[in-house]
Formats: sequence, C-alpha cells, structure tokens
Amino acid sequence: MTPTPLQPLRSIEFEILVTLAEGERHGYAIIQEIEARADGQLRVETGTLYRAVRRLLADGLVKPTARRPAADGASAHDDERRRYYAITPAGRQAAAAEAARLARLVAAARAAKLLTKPAKA
Repeated sequence: MTPTPLQPLRSIEFEILVTLAEGERHGYAIIQEIEARADGQLRVETGTLYRAVRRLLADGLVKPTARRPAADGASAHDDERRRYYAITPAGRQAAAAEAARLARLVAAARAAKLLTKPAKA
C-alpha cells in the first residue's frame, strides 16, 4: 500500500527510503547512515529498523537484493548473511511525495516565524 497524501510515511520509513535512494545498503549500514545524518539527534534500534523494513517490503517500496560487497573491498564486518535492500520506483515516488509534503510544512513553519534560518545542508 503506497502512502497517499492523507497517509504520510512514518519518519523511520522516510529515513530508510532517503538512505536507500543513495544506494543499496544492509540493515546496519542503514542505521549508521540515518544516525550520521541526524548528527547524534536520533538513535535507531535494530527492532525498529526491521519492523519498518518489513512494512516497506510489504508495501513494495523497497526490495531485497542479492548484492554483496566485493571481496577485495570487504571489511571485517561484512557478512554473507546480511540482507541488502534497494529502493523501488514506487519507493522513490513515495519518498519524493513525502519530501514535498515536509517542504510545505517547513515553509509554513518559516511563515509562522518558527524557523528563521534556512536549514544546513
């Protein structure tokens, strides 16, 4: 079920889609990317991540992939049991719609003088 304008994505789902829009990742790498992007303001628990991934899989917004790191670039943390995920075209569309919705909210917050400076990139 793809989210509609009346049903926004949960924040964790949006974070996962934004991360996967940059390329395929396994669960732990998704967590690391989300936490890094949040500058320490967000901690993602493993259970929370995988519940969200299951919802995204069921909704067709992400898909599992067969990707594995190249042997020469593999780190000690690479494990053949890791599952990798990729964003689907529907997931990219849902993430873009959510980003547009959030941009409208930020614009409204600025108009209400709740935000005075543009956010850092």
